[in-house]
Amino acid sequence: MSHYSLIIGGKAVETAGYAEVTNPSTGDVAGLMPLASPEQLEQAIAAAKAAFPLWSAKTSDERAQACLAIADTLEAHADELAHLLTLEQGKPLNGLGSRFEIGGAVAWARHTASLDLPVEVLQDGPEGRVELHRKPIGVVASITPWNWPVMIAIWHIIPAIRVGNTVIIKPSPYTPLSTIRMVQLINEVLPAGVLNVVTGGNELGALLTTHQDIAKITFTGSTATGRKVMASAADTLKRLTLELGGNDAGIVLPDADPNAIAEGLFWGAFINSGQTCACLKRLYVHDSLYDQVCDALSAYAASVKLGDGLAEDSVLGPVQNKMQYDIVSSYVQDAVDRGGRVLIGGAPKDGKGYFYPITLVADIDHGAKLVDHEQFGPALPIIRYTDLDAVIAKANDNPAGLGGSVWSSDPVAAKAVAARLECGSVWINKHGAIQPNAPFGGVKQSGIGVEFGADGLKELTTIQSVFC
Repeated sequence: MSHYSLIIGGKAVETAGYAEVTNPSTGDVAGLMPLASPEQLEQAIAAAKAAFPLWSAKTSDERAQACLAIADTLEAHADELAHLLTLEQGKPLNGLGSRFEIGGAVAWARHTASLDLPVEVLQDGPEGRVELHRKPIGVVASITPWNWPVMIAIWHIIPAIRVGNTVIIKPSPYTPLSTIRMVQLINEVLPAGVLNVVTGGNELGALLTTHQDIAKITFTGSTATGRKVMASAADTLKRLTLELGGNDAGIVLPDADPNAIAEGLFWGAFINSGQTCACLKRLYVHDSLYDQVCDALSAYAASVKLGDGLAEDSVLGPVQNKMQYDIVSSYVQDAVDRGGRVLIGGAPKDGKGYFYPITLVADIDHGAKLVDHEQFGPALPIIRYTDLDAVIAKANDNPAGLGGSVWSSDPVAAKAVAARLECGSVWINKHGAIQPNAPFGGVKQSGIGVEFGADGLKELTTIQSVFC
């Protein structure tokens, strides 16, 4: 059994204790996570702080080249990272699983390397010249979740170091191993102290969010935890980027083709077994198409194989942990108790692992937990509607506002509906298709700030107006 180390100041650091990381497909131990002490966290913060002056003084081109070298290093170790990711997270190696995630991390790193924030000239005339300079903030704390641990880590790390910050990352204790190995590889490229990793329980996150030497927190996770992060950062007025939970709505207009959209609807909802913030989590279908969409989705879902992520023919894997498994189970049961009709799934089989079947629930409406709350798992409610204005109001009647989608054969009509949805991203005839060149973030209680593209880089800088 492999045990892993912290990476502090470019060196592997052993800990007094370790915790088992469980493979959600089998229940076996995937490896041992080091449990960092508060003193070791202080060492990591000190290492990042000491590395900041030299790293921030590097030229933009030097930092861009470092980000490209990181991408090359990750690509060279893609199979190793994908295998480790599957062991601890559960997602399949193939399809939209671990190999897809590592490939996405490489692509995101390369695109971010190509971005820059040059000096902006705001004024240049008889009254004088005014320039806007963007400067790195300092030490950035990255706190990442268990659903896309490598990809989201790259989303946090690469923009931060691209603009001259140094980073301490704390991954989820459910999936720390692939992040530790990734940081170890990245430290072969970066100067010591620019990127550090500490692992352990939630108490480490609380220490990071209150520490006076942490200048910025980038957090991806639940809205409930995001509120705690924001509150604990208040005393030191840290800058924040919070990408929080979503309860994304999709609206199928009456002119859509059920068979043409079934595959897109399925993967919009069930990528990573539904364990994605920007998954389709509530599907509203016009009455005239309701039965056809239910039938087409059920037929597609029946063709998708659920199994151990290490099996080459598995298409979807387990729910990552028991807590989330129990949430999905309870929400589906609540829907059934309220009269919901299970089209497929809904009855987990006994056996090893947290395998919850792909589940579609029809004849359900607001008031059920599966509709009102984020299930974050492989269960989708399908809600019938007749009035367009009323369904848009229902779609917006939720504290979350991360993503949304409209499904139609008429692009003009679809865009008109999309403009009325209260969410940070909206897609036409697809869902969750994020890109590294387009800002991504939520409105309402789905977060603060954005990631990706030049706008994402700006979130990791301070501004300085220079009057010449």
